[in-house]
Amino acid sequence: MEEGVGGKEQYGKEDGTNDKLLYGVEDVPPWYQCLLLGFQNFLIFVGGTIAVPMALVGYLCLGETDPGRGEIIATLIFVSGIITIMQSTLGVRLPIIQGGNFAYLAPTITLLTTSFPPCDSLNLHSLTKEEQREAWQVRLREIQGAITVSSLLQVVIGFTGLEGLLLMMVTPLTIVATVAMLGLSLASVSCKQASSHWPVAAVHLLLLVLVSQYFKRVKTPLPFYSRGRGCHVRWLPLFTYFPLLLVTLLTWAGCWVLTVADVLARDSAARTDRSGALLAEAPWFRIPYPGQWGGMTVSVSGVVGMLASVIASVIESIGDYNACADICQVVSPPLHAVTRGCGMEGLGSVLAGIFGTTTGTASYTGNITLIGMTKVASRRVVLWCGGIMLVLGVFCKFCAVFATIPEPVLGANLIFMFSLITGIAFSTLRLINLTSVRNLFVLGFSVFMGLALPDWASRNPHAINTGISSLDNTLTALIQTAMFVGGFFALVLDNAIPGTAKERGLMNWVYHQQGLHPTPQPTTHPTIHTYDLPFGMEAVRSLFTTVTS
Repeated sequence: MEEGVGGKEQYGKEDGTNDKLLYGVEDVPPWYQCLLLGFQNFLIFVGGTIAVPMALVGYLCLGETDPGRGEIIATLIFVSGIITIMQSTLGVRLPIIQGGNFAYLAPTITLLTTSFPPCDSLNLHSLTKEEQREAWQVRLREIQGAITVSSLLQVVIGFTGLEGLLLMMVTPLTIVATVAMLGLSLASVSCKQASSHWPVAAVHLLLLVLVSQYFKRVKTPLPFYSRGRGCHVRWLPLFTYFPLLLVTLLTWAGCWVLTVADVLARDSAARTDRSGALLAEAPWFRIPYPGQWGGMTVSVSGVVGMLASVIASVIESIGDYNACADICQVVSPPLHAVTRGCGMEGLGSVLAGIFGTTTGTASYTGNITLIGMTKVASRRVVLWCGGIMLVLGVFCKFCAVFATIPEPVLGANLIFMFSLITGIAFSTLRLINLTSVRNLFVLGFSVFMGLALPDWASRNPHAINTGISSLDNTLTALIQTAMFVGGFFALVLDNAIPGTAKERGLMNWVYHQQGLHPTPQPTTHPTIHTYDLPFGMEAVRSLFTTVTS
């Protein structure tokens, strides 16, 4: 790639070893480049974020040809566009895409399986279209209430600066247990979808491994046009940019060929014509709006079950901000930017709940990685991507196309992504002393209980009987949430059992959390203004100076 197009010197690592960015955060590429680069970010975003609602359709009792599938995906894309624009302008102001959050998936499944009868018992084929629609909308309204109310906690934590107090108790071991449980607890969900046709799922997983791990340095020639050079060929590592998208399209096309050739059985989940009527029934144009599925319902157990997801999102987002700042070669975000970003993500999840997207939203790590690959860190590109989400989110027919991806392909994608999430969780272990018996006990006990207790609770849903039904439902929801159980035991044990700060990894953890560099970055660093709001910064700085003094 060409260097220096952005026209400004970028500030990277202090030793000057970082390559110069093509476009910095404050740089404004030409509109046609913004359009193309924004669409590239959209492709990275959509390949993973639609996996969240598609993993829930079986629990929502959504039929294979129900146009509601496309409507939900369109709603999630549309709302993600709103939140992305909000975060980039008024939030942390880094080029971070906002999308569906996997942290909400496990408690959502728990809520659906404990509060409603199984979908198989409804005999959907015998119901009218209106009855089928009500069957999944009543479930979605319960999800809406739980996500909307629980996300208010993130709004409070963010805009009041309480996340600083929260992180004083959250340690590396807490992070490992919490995030690892997010990936491990969803193994049954991904395997259930993949098992609908294991041969297709296995081929898809094999291709994902080959493309993402072996072909990542292979470059592909693509035609480009630039002012001054005209038409030319540029070699790009497409397998690094779009591994999930490319493999999904390839396997999807393979399933279509097998379907046309009638190789697959008529009732095979890998056939692409099983949901063909979905495209025909989906409307071309539909604007999502709050309360489109009806008035939300709120239950104490549902809200409490989602709180673990909210806290995990707060912690994860702070890590994303620092990672994005490092890749964008700017100073780590100051306190006022972190609090705005966290609070804005909370508002985003509230919006996602009100609109009915089936999940909360959070920073999308895949797009942060894309910045490191492309060297394009422009905020303007992310704003264009948000605009693309808004436009494509109202074309329901376009979004319905993604809802026709065969079930085993989606299951294999989930296995791949949950494996990465689990691996990322365990990577935090580098900060602690793994020769310490104390640390090994806290880690092993927390992970084991995070798997064992939810499994026991799911097999004995009525085991807790205090005589107060609301309390019983709340405790059951908490115990069935692996992320909460694992994180809770890790937090309590790591803070209660004696251990040195070095042993527990707290010295490295402070360095990691604050995004500190070997050479201190003063508040006068040239890139500190990256986080300035378009207005009112004097009042913001005055407020945080008073709070922190």
